[in-house]
Amino acid sequence: MKGKALKGLARSLRHHQTEAEKTLWKHLRSRQLQGMKFRRQQPFGPYIADFCSLENKLVVELDGGQHAEAQEKDAKRTKYLEQQGYRVIRIWDHEVFANVTAVLEYIQKSLEAPSPQPSPLEGEGAKRKKDLNRI
Repeated sequence: MKGKALKGLARSLRHHQTEAEKTLWKHLRSRQLQGMKFRRQQPFGPYIADFCSLENKLVVELDGGQHAEAQEKDAKRTKYLEQQGYRVIRIWDHEVFANVTAVLEYIQKSLEAPSPQPSPLEGEGAKRKKDLNRI
């Protein structure tokens, strides 16, 4: 799925959220968590992330029971997002219902952690700086 079709699906998913997504979104929207902006159902290449903070390069995926059988697909999605410089955390739906405060604390700590890979631009800048030092 590409382009407009993926955006249309993301829009549809925003309008038909699961109960866990609705519950978590109440706490993430409008910069309520550490003043960080989150988006929901954000397209990334061929995938749609449940929630993400573009500023912090963090993706939050909520997993229901169906994800126990989709581990290979989830691993592929995680690998793709990490290659884009994002850190991916996974939270079970039942954890949101059981203790949303603990989930929010986990997300907050994850916001403070560095992304799994440095930005490609940082690598280029470091290379250029080395080249300049040789002159």
